[in-house]
Amino acid sequence: MATEDRPGPAAPSRRLFVSRIVGGAAATAGLATVGYGTYGVLRGPRVKRVTIPLAKLPRSAHGFRIAVVSDIHLGPILGRAHTQRVVDTINSTQPDLIAVVGDLVDGTVADLGPAAEPLNQLEAPFGSFFVTGNHEYYSDADAWVAQVRELGLRPLVNERVEIPGFDLAGVNDIGGESQGEGPDYAKALGDRDRARTSVLLAHQPVMIHDAVRQGVDLQLSGHTHGGQLWPGNYIAELANPTVAGLERYGDTQLYVTRGAGAWGPPVRVGAPSDVTVVRLASLQA
Repeated sequence: MATEDRPGPAAPSRRLFVSRIVGGAAATAGLATVGYGTYGVLRGPRVKRVTIPLAKLPRSAHGFRIAVVSDIHLGPILGRAHTQRVVDTINSTQPDLIAVVGDLVDGTVADLGPAAEPLNQLEAPFGSFFVTGNHEYYSDADAWVAQVRELGLRPLVNERVEIPGFDLAGVNDIGGESQGEGPDYAKALGDRDRARTSVLLAHQPVMIHDAVRQGVDLQLSGHTHGGQLWPGNYIAELANPTVAGLERYGDTQLYVTRGAGAWGPPVRVGAPSDVTVVRLASLQA
């Protein structure tokens, strides 16, 4: 009896083969990017330096260096070792003053107090200062203000101090408004001598509009992470007047650091973490 010829298994088409190769390459590239982005967070921030001329800054304060760090985001993943890396990076720059501009933690003092302890090693002749970020208000901001004070930092809770050559002010983050602890610009800046240069520590860049109304010369902020990773960069651009770097708003300049940690996954892509050394420059020098 005659047998019927049956076709064998169909060979994969060239198109399917190519699509599998492309898909595999894309997945490999994605994993490599995520891996590198994670390494970039866990190795600690790099130092960035910027010089900012200020019209009213006296010659005596020319070259004054402020180490600015934000968004350390201590938590279950970024713990004590992360804090130590940040502290070591800051101290290596030998700044005149240190400014920690919010979002230090993602948890309570009970859980993260030991992780924050290396902050007591910060060294600067004119001191270390702290203002709250929005994340502090998720984890008992008052307790963290007390804790950083114990660690040797001076919290600026809507207040101002005189530094030789300029006034340094700090305001609470707008995240504290729901708890009756929001920014009070009049308290921090209202009775100052406007002939003196003023530098304001304020966590969120959007606070620049109030700083302009108060005649502030320079605002130092964080909050954005520089976008951290796609598509966060687009969200950051929509929500903030400046995402990273230096920009001018009228007579007020705003500098935004990309921060030293990460929120959510410990990954950064296209927005490396940094500690920025801001060098103040006098036009009279």
